[in-house]
Amino acid sequence: MNDYVTAATSLQCKECDRVGELTAAYVCDFCFGPLEVVYDTDRIASVVSRERIAAGPPSLWRYRDFLPCAPDDPAAGLPTGMTPLIRAPRLAAALGLRDIWVKNDTANPTHSFKDRVVSIALQKARELGFTTTACASTGNLANAVAAHSAAHGLESYVFVPADLEEQKIIATAVYGTTLLAVGGNYDDVNRLCMELASDRPWAFVNVNVRPYYAEGSKTLAYEVAEQLEWTLPDRCIVPIASGSLFTKIHRGFVDLVETGLVAAGRQPVLNGAQAAGCGPVAAAFEAGLDFVPPVRPKTIAKSLAIGNPADGVFAIEVARATGGRIDAVSEQEIVEGIELLAQTTGIFTETAGGVTVAVLMRLAQTGQIDPDERVVLYITGDGLKTLDAVASRVERHDIEPTVASFEAAVGEARIVA
Repeated sequence: MNDYVTAATSLQCKECDRVGELTAAYVCDFCFGPLEVVYDTDRIASVVSRERIAAGPPSLWRYRDFLPCAPDDPAAGLPTGMTPLIRAPRLAAALGLRDIWVKNDTANPTHSFKDRVVSIALQKARELGFTTTACASTGNLANAVAAHSAAHGLESYVFVPADLEEQKIIATAVYGTTLLAVGGNYDDVNRLCMELASDRPWAFVNVNVRPYYAEGSKTLAYEVAEQLEWTLPDRCIVPIASGSLFTKIHRGFVDLVETGLVAAGRQPVLNGAQAAGCGPVAAAFEAGLDFVPPVRPKTIAKSLAIGNPADGVFAIEVARATGGRIDAVSEQEIVEGIELLAQTTGIFTETAGGVTVAVLMRLAQTGQIDPDERVVLYITGDGLKTLDAVASRVERHDIEPTVASFEAAVGEARIVA
């Protein structure tokens, strides 16, 4: 990939629009607003093409023209991206719809979409001279930072809430990271990491290299369009934690139109999904607010349990601009969403995916989706990470090794010739 020269030009404040250099920075020095990467779109449009993308590696680096960095060897590290987009006719039929697709990002190396953002963050961190990585995480990011750092030979420190699901704790510690379980919720963990980032020469992927990290989520839009033969879906259902994933998927679809890779037209309607036990963005959207009052999380959907979401306001703006909305669902609905997806598609999602499916269920049941729409459901994490959420609902039959015991357990009426 020696022909790659980034089209990224600067970091720009999303509040006051001031621009700065492409350095390790989290907030604007002037107003403390969040920063994002700015690109020379004309330059991207002059080089990018469907053919150039198709000739690229079978990973997110095939979209390098839209990214702030790229490795010399795209095969280095863990291969990330190009996860399956699966048509889900049985799920669609169950909801009275006709065309549902599931973007199954559980197929990434550590079984969540966080592999995407970490791939970008670590590459940029290495370019900036960092040799140690760190993060605040609700679990999936911890898995990804630990694994990708191990693959690149980088030292890592991972900070998580002490009550995180045991499956995610184990799936992080196994990579040899320094794992720190912090007493408190994610917002407490994040505050600690922001303090630590101020005086340690570490790349905190979601603090001082966050502007680059966030860019990885755009690839979820690029892949869906490519997998749909360079067309856009009518609607997308996306989980919301910080709000960054939601806004960057929208940005990705805008990029495709601006560079001519897809035909100009209406952008997909974006619907955001939160848990009622931590739904500050949904509550602000419903109340018509232009700010997001923080809440204290209390939900089984711990990967979405961010009570003070950094990009919540921008997620609301995207939902309004695309004609979508942001909804919150109950704990019961989350579990039902996990089960419905598993039983109609064979895809086992974590609680965040249960939230996303539950919002789709509600939209369908209330008639807010036209039955003929092409809908993409983003599933961002594997159910093996949150087994406790559905453990009590699993049914099993204990039998003796005899035909009679088998028939007594399942009932003769259920035995089909």
